[in-house]
Amino acid sequence: MRVGIVGAGFVGSTAAYALVMRGISREIILVDKNKARARAEADDILHAVPFAQPVWVSAGDYQDLADSQVVILSAGVNQQPGETRLHLLERNAAVFREVVPHVLRWAPNAVLVVATNPVDVMTHLAAHYASENGVPSRRVLGSGTMLDTARFRALLGRELGVDAQHVHGYVVGEHGDSEVSTWSLVNIGGASLETFCRERGICFDEERRRTIDTAVREAAYQIIAGKGATYYGIGAALARLIQAILYDQRAVLTVCTPLQWVEDVQDVTLSVPHLVGGDGVIARLPLELAPQEKEALRNSAMLLRSVIEQLANVV
Repeated sequence: MRVGIVGAGFVGSTAAYALVMRGISREIILVDKNKARARAEADDILHAVPFAQPVWVSAGDYQDLADSQVVILSAGVNQQPGETRLHLLERNAAVFREVVPHVLRWAPNAVLVVATNPVDVMTHLAAHYASENGVPSRRVLGSGTMLDTARFRALLGRELGVDAQHVHGYVVGEHGDSEVSTWSLVNIGGASLETFCRERGICFDEERRRTIDTAVREAAYQIIAGKGATYYGIGAALARLIQAILYDQRAVLTVCTPLQWVEDVQDVTLSVPHLVGGDGVIARLPLELAPQEKEALRNSAMLLRSVIEQLANVV
């Protein structure tokens, strides 16, 4: 099983490291415009293999992606001082306009996993460029709100004194400021949040909900302020997503992929729970949200749709 990673920066290389630690592939190929960086990252990760799992890690070019089952797209440019979000998107659109056809030329059957931010819009663009090469949108998905969902569960688990793996709940919508924490769906081991707190004698009021919601929404800002970038969490999320695809696990994950309709908003890419397997997105799962959550999801979809429309002339 071969996994390609285009973009050997913090996110791409950390995803490769996470794949090696978990033994989720047999071979990983790092491709980057900066070939020296790709070689250095590949060598450094390869040297961890004797302490982890038998995975072959190397740097290469696009042709070395041949036979890859999955290719992670983490390439992109960084925002410059004073640069608008739209201008940054236009520059990253130019990167993907070049990268996606090159990837599909050598790995035409691969599932494309987008990690470049803003991930919802970049996934929308990747799906557009992939469709020009005959690739259906189900084979193009982004990491979406997987990390936001993990943050939500981790903070809830810490607050409630429960292993986060047994806390269930989703963050949906944009991977960004308009994301929606689905409090109405939270359950712990099958018990609703209200039932669990009542049985455990925990007071979990609206203020505590707002505190967690804010912490999830602002997590990236806090991390970036402290160390310049986020990469461990997203690297682990990407490894989990790749595992679900390579082993056709049919996992329920909050990935983003192009959707025809979201709360009356047409043709938008954002995150809701999807069933994910060997061919990418298998199905979109229904969401029974509270009225205020439905409205918040609609607002998130409208925001993303407006950005996509602004980019219409550059794709």
